[in-house]
Amino acid sequence: MRVNYDLHLHTCLSPCGDNDMTPNNIVNMAKLLGYSLIAVTDHNSVKNCRAVMKVGQQNNLCVVPGMEICTSEEIHVVCLFQTIDDAESFGTYVYNHLLKIKNKPEIYGNQIIMNEQDEVTGKEEILLVTACKISINKLPKLISEYNGICFPAHIDRNSYSVLSALGEIPAEAEFTAAEITSNGDVELLKQAHPKLNEMILLLDSDAHYLENMPEPKAWIELKEITPKCMIETLKHPESSHWGRK
Repeated sequence: MRVNYDLHLHTCLSPCGDNDMTPNNIVNMAKLLGYSLIAVTDHNSVKNCRAVMKVGQQNNLCVVPGMEICTSEEIHVVCLFQTIDDAESFGTYVYNHLLKIKNKPEIYGNQIIMNEQDEVTGKEEILLVTACKISINKLPKLISEYNGICFPAHIDRNSYSVLSALGEIPAEAEFTAAEITSNGDVELLKQAHPKLNEMILLLDSDAHYLENMPEPKAWIELKEITPKCMIETLKHPESSHWGRK
């Protein structure tokens, strides 16, 4: 079946995310727009994934637990997991590899942790937008140990992308998917980087505000709408079917 997806969404836990990006607001907006599957990918943390997943279950929306990690090279990579337990275990690993710089909300923004009732249960004190001590080349293998998958985010942007930092997609990382924004010239990127012809090219919103969540612009064929099925599909670009609207 063709599934409308958005695999790159931030909640109010990300300091650059709006306070209105609460679990219920995100799920309700995704349902209103017509999505069947979304992923929660806050910067270097998964602490709001469990709440959004609970709201998703209550509203018949599949929510994949995830994270947008900032590697040691300052490259953003989206990480997705089959279960919340795997995601939270990886979140602990990342936390232990983050620089322990205290967040300054007045400068960087709030980092709000919520439950499924949109009640504030805490605030992350460590700044989440710094680079962690994990290299992009080691990340895919590391993620697989947590039953997950990862792909470079917004590769066509001139900052925090694999192409802006390295000039190419490292072959040793063995990525099977990559994210290109709606502003990216897909054909031009494929010509410049032939490796992309062998990968699933995803289109996500990277929304930090509710008004930045667009109507579905891309689809992927899944046998079932589950985090596990999405992850397994992303591992096999040679047999996957996907596209843009």
